[in-house]
Amino acid sequence: MATARPQRIDPSSVASRPVPPKAKGKKRSGRPGAPVVRKARFRDWVGAARIPTLPLSIAPVLLGTAVARLVPAEDLDGGWHWLRALACLAVAVCLQIGVNFANDYSDGVRGTDAVRRGPARLTASGAAKPRTVLTVALVFFGLAAIAGLIITVRSGHWWFLAVGAVCILAAWFYTGGKRPYGYAGLGELAVFIFFGLVATVGTTFALVGDVPQDAWLAGTAAGAFAVAVLWVANLRDRDQDAQVGKRTLATRIPQLAGRIVTVVLLAVPFGILAFFAQFYDRAALAFFALLLIAPAVVIVLTAKTAKELVLVLRLIGLGSLAYALLLGWAIGF
Repeated sequence: MATARPQRIDPSSVASRPVPPKAKGKKRSGRPGAPVVRKARFRDWVGAARIPTLPLSIAPVLLGTAVARLVPAEDLDGGWHWLRALACLAVAVCLQIGVNFANDYSDGVRGTDAVRRGPARLTASGAAKPRTVLTVALVFFGLAAIAGLIITVRSGHWWFLAVGAVCILAAWFYTGGKRPYGYAGLGELAVFIFFGLVATVGTTFALVGDVPQDAWLAGTAAGAFAVAVLWVANLRDRDQDAQVGKRTLATRIPQLAGRIVTVVLLAVPFGILAFFAQFYDRAALAFFALLLIAPAVVIVLTAKTAKELVLVLRLIGLGSLAYALLLGWAIGF
């Protein structure tokens, strides 16, 4: 029986064949035809922290500190407590970053982010391992806990530990756990309470051991801004959330009504500002924040794409920070 004649291979022809370069920083899943996934870089981790949301955690601390400044330093035990004020800021910012990474992890492993329209998330995109994202979230929760412990020790109010524990649990179970309350339309209420009233009133009490009426009003304004940001984000993801069973309030009402709710939420801080302006001469300067908020209102009423709503989120965040800086300066400085 005849055998196959061996084929001679020209070494020069093999050497001349181009070798495709390896994709740096990218990996491919084991499934044939799967898309190449780029490994998360430093800027991706910074993006996952959602820096544009941080003004929502800074604003209530600024307002709470400003209200506390109304109490003369000589009436305070040990004078003015800047360390406590900085620790309050650290708690708020670390909790905000922690909850952002926790949401990235929980929504990613649950599959919710697989159909989202906003920026890609680390877990859902496969750019980072879920365990790594979870670890980062826990680190920031831990930093918030350390700052909270400093406040507790310095103030002597040991029940602050219970408040801090509730804040961390609320941050986790927003999208984490078997029955996240954010999926049941309770996210807005939690944001108003924790990033509005608790952050503002808690800062004031931690500094002076008292809660004037102004702290509650300022907390309501900060909470309205925070809820407005969450509301717009949920409007952006309205259709996709409905597909995966995430029943936010934005999925339960008509889209036009949802846009109107945004306008009402953004009007609340300026209604409160009109009240403050009657008692603080420079408070009216905070109306300059409308230079950022007014365009956000126009866009949210006319937006056709998710990208436009992302711009609205940035405008509201910056507007809330401008509001807090100007009103806080008028009240306490």
